[in-house]
Amino acid sequence: MLNRVIEQFGLQVLSINEVEDSHSSTVYKCNLLNGENVFLKIPYTKLKFQRELEAYEILKGSVAIPKMLDYWSGDEDCSGAFLLSELKGQSLTTEASPTVAFHVGVIHASMHSIQPSFVKVLAGIQNEFPNWSKFMEHQFYSFAEDVRDVLDKGLYKQALEKFGEMKQQLPSPDGPSFIHMDFRPANIIIDGNKVSGIIDFESVRFGSTEIDFTKLYRDFLCFDFTLYQAYKEGYNSIRPLIDLEVVLPFYRFTDAFNSIGWCKRRGIEKNALFLEENLASLKKLLL
Repeated sequence: MLNRVIEQFGLQVLSINEVEDSHSSTVYKCNLLNGENVFLKIPYTKLKFQRELEAYEILKGSVAIPKMLDYWSGDEDCSGAFLLSELKGQSLTTEASPTVAFHVGVIHASMHSIQPSFVKVLAGIQNEFPNWSKFMEHQFYSFAEDVRDVLDKGLYKQALEKFGEMKQQLPSPDGPSFIHMDFRPANIIIDGNKVSGIIDFESVRFGSTEIDFTKLYRDFLCFDFTLYQAYKEGYNSIRPLIDLEVVLPFYRFTDAFNSIGWCKRRGIEKNALFLEENLASLKKLLL
């Protein structure tokens, strides 16, 4: 498959390395004979390919992203592929400065400022906002079918009851906004004190912003109050930030629960570490 994609794009490759922190699609970093680095991305499904393609069109000129050098729509054996430029820098870490956290807030809010077009019809990116509550229920109960096989009966029943209780306490959704759905440090590229850009748009939707803070908080903001405050200031400089203290408990819970289901679908042995992390998080959140 990889050789077919390389041939499709006419690349002269010196070396290839698979990107490890890609949980769904297959991504390769390619060093070309001319010294240039590019990325090949093969989405997991045709729908994810279509979402990513449309996201690049929507975000271009509004949010810093890699340049799409080429794409292939694929065939019966391949979901499609993208040829992307390399963003300068490295993935965001907890060692980042408050200045970086501020700029992460700015770019996140800029993304959330993008609303659905009433003119252009999209084939891949759905507008879930009008039925946001039903969308959240569908996501949760869909993964619950898989989670049932992993959790003991008592914990599983407790999780289902917790979902119903917490969902009733949510405020009105904030949107409709362009939401990343996987806004985590690995998908935020930093160069010095600036954000080079955002990557990975295969899960994007139009919906409520409240779901989009969960992974950033889990993997970055919760470790340092100063970074958390700087992020909030950056976000508020573009658009008003919702009260995260109200919505984060619910979305942290559903993220852990759904992630357990995701691990079951994609293979427990292959995703053992991620599964254990989310099992621990779920049990802690249910206390």
